[in-house]
Amino acid sequence: MRSSVSIDFRIGDVLGCATQPFIMADSSRASGSFDKPSLSVALIGPDERHRKAMADALSGRTGLVVKEYIAFPSDLDDLPNLLEQQYDVVIVDADSNSDFAAQLAEKLSASGKTYVMAYSADPDVQLAIRFMRAGVREFFTLPLDPGEIAGALLRVSTRSASPRDSVKATSKVLTFLGTKGGCGVTTIAANFAILLAQESERSTLLIDLGLPLGDAAINMGITPEFSIANALHNPNRLDSNLLKTLVAKHSSGVGVLAAPSEFVTEQPDREFIDKLLGLARQHYEYIVVDLGSRVDLMDTELFGDDAVVYLITQVGISELRNANRMITRFFAKRDWGLQIVLNRYKPATLLFDDKNVERALTRPTQWKIPDDWASARRTQTTATPLALDDSQISLAIRQMARLACGLPADREEKKGMFSFFR
Repeated sequence: MRSSVSIDFRIGDVLGCATQPFIMADSSRASGSFDKPSLSVALIGPDERHRKAMADALSGRTGLVVKEYIAFPSDLDDLPNLLEQQYDVVIVDADSNSDFAAQLAEKLSASGKTYVMAYSADPDVQLAIRFMRAGVREFFTLPLDPGEIAGALLRVSTRSASPRDSVKATSKVLTFLGTKGGCGVTTIAANFAILLAQESERSTLLIDLGLPLGDAAINMGITPEFSIANALHNPNRLDSNLLKTLVAKHSSGVGVLAAPSEFVTEQPDREFIDKLLGLARQHYEYIVVDLGSRVDLMDTELFGDDAVVYLITQVGISELRNANRMITRFFAKRDWGLQIVLNRYKPATLLFDDKNVERALTRPTQWKIPDDWASARRTQTTATPLALDDSQISLAIRQMARLACGLPADREEKKGMFSFFR
């Protein structure tokens, strides 16, 4: 026995029929003709009042076919039978059995083909974070803002319309790798990203892959809501829209894809890294990567032919030994794109002179970051990036950033100052 329900979407006649308990309403434009709809939308909401509010927010929008479901499936395995087709967008009621609703959102997001949204009458940030981690791209709170709904639908439509494989002609990957933990990779990479954005005036993204203990965001004095773990949890749903959601914005304009604040079991593989970089290069002209001291991603585009690799080390026995091993193993045949950075460089206290250092590294050093303990300590205690401080460290990193974006190492007004570039 089939039943029908009529719901006024104010965008055309509504015809609905579905076997109980899933009652469905189908809407089209007022003309009654919708041969090639721009977007197909499924609205799943057991709470009639809240579902009606969302339905009203969707009403009057050209290019939508909306089907309304009044109940969740009995279990997740019944979801395909409920929906009957692949929808461009599925909007879920987060208040009605929130645990099941979150599982439902995660399952819908798993394929990476459906843009999942959710709505709630509870303006709880933790609830929103929970659903975003489950794969939800947009989270709305009642009363609904029509402008937010319109913006979300626009993002969905442009996602499919934009070229997926286009890369900014000037996009550049700059990978920071350390010879051991604690040699200063994160400090240099984070401040380099800020100064690169300032000097180049181009879009810049900092990706923290120093898992499981990356702290680039802390170095920059920000606390992002999301992290790379949200993408690692289900890599199939990683796309441009999710990337935009996960990226936090630093006051300098640098986008930050942070490492998680908690330990993660998932680790990025080559496919994930290459996909992430491909997406990042569609939207940012410079991608700065803090890799910590990880060498397990050498076969990714982080070390591609067009990437610049900054190998961070110090003048110590273990650091130079590790640097020698890494250069010999990974960079022996690479004469391009590798720049060696000596961090915490203080000639008066070194056990080795420059000739011995060069002999150990098998090649010259490009950069020397001075040992300015007072400046480094001040930024650590205030969570203020070194890049915002006028110090010898920031000067050296600024020179690195300027050359990376094709500018002279020294600004004209600083020609008389000592240059750490070699």
